[in-house]
Amino acid sequence: MTKHMKLIVQIPCLNEQETLPSVLDSIPKEIAGIDEIEVLIIDDGSTDNTLKVAKSHGVTHFVLHSKTMGLARSFHDGVDKALQLGADIVVNTDGDNQYPQDRIGDLVQPILNGRAEIVIGDRQTQTIKHFSPLKKFFQRLGSAVVNKAAGTSLPDAASGFRAYSKESLYRLNVITQFSYCMETIIQAGNKRIPIESIKISTNPKTRESRLFKSIWQHMYKSAAAITRSYIMYRPHLIFISLGTVFLIGGLIPFIRYAILFFGGDKGDHIQSLLLGAVLLFASTIAFALAVMADLIRTNRALIEDTLERTKKAQLSKNITDKRKPN
Repeated sequence: MTKHMKLIVQIPCLNEQETLPSVLDSIPKEIAGIDEIEVLIIDDGSTDNTLKVAKSHGVTHFVLHSKTMGLARSFHDGVDKALQLGADIVVNTDGDNQYPQDRIGDLVQPILNGRAEIVIGDRQTQTIKHFSPLKKFFQRLGSAVVNKAAGTSLPDAASGFRAYSKESLYRLNVITQFSYCMETIIQAGNKRIPIESIKISTNPKTRESRLFKSIWQHMYKSAAAITRSYIMYRPHLIFISLGTVFLIGGLIPFIRYAILFFGGDKGDHIQSLLLGAVLLFASTIAFALAVMADLIRTNRALIEDTLERTKKAQLSKNITDKRKPN
C-alpha cells in the first residue's frame, strides 16, 4: 500500500501584499508522488494586506505573529504548524517571489526517491546580476565555511528555497534568532542527515532584503550563527586547537631560556618565563574546557534524542485526535 504523501509549502511573510499573489499563483497544484498540497502563511507582524491577499487566494492555514519575530522564529513556528497539519514534506519559500515556485516538484523529488532528507535550491549566485562582486564573494566564503563545519559540499548554503522531510524536521532544532539557513545545515551535516542540492534560477529582484541592513551586518550575524553551531557540535576541536596553540606558545620561552642558560647567558629572563607560565596555564584551561565541552555535547545529544521522541509522540497524538470522529 502506497503511503499518502502530504506537502506543506510554508511562506514567511512581512508586508508582502504586492508579491504574494505571484508566489501563490505559481505554486504547483499537482506534483508526481504527492497526494496533497497545502499552503501555510507565517505572517511575521505584517501591517499591510498580506493576510487579506492570502485569504483571497484560498489559503486557510496561518501562523500569526503580533510583532516581527524574525526569519528564524518564523521558520520554527511554521515547521511546528506544518507538522501538526500532518506534513510529510515541508517546502520553505519566500513571500518576495525570489524563488521559482514552479520548481517545487523538482525540489521534493530527492526526498520522494529516498536519496535525501533535505534538498536545497542552488541559486547559482555567481550568475545573479543584482548581486555585487563583494556579495558573491561572501556568498562563496560563507558556503565554504558552513561546508567545512558541516562536512558537506553545498554550493549555496544561504539559500532559503528548501524541502525538508518530516523525519529531518524531528531531528533539527533552530536556536539562532537570525537565520535558520546556516544552522540547519551544520546540524544536519553533523547528524548525518543526507542533503542534496538542485540548480535553480531566481526570479527578478522585487525589493531589498529585510533580513539585514548591510552586507557587513549580515556577515557578522552569519559568522556568529556559524560559530555557535560549530561549537555546539565540535567543541573539543575548538578548545583542543586553542590548547595546542597556547601549549606551543608557552614552551617556546622555556626552551629559549634553557638554550640561553646552558649557552652561558646567566642574564635575567624572568619575563620570558612569566609569559611561558601564563601561556601554559591558558593551555591547561583550554584542555580542561575541551573535556567539559565534550561531556556537555554528549549530554545535549541525549537530550535531543529525547526531544525527537517527544516531538514524534506529541504530533502523532495530535494527528490521531484530529482524525477521530466527534
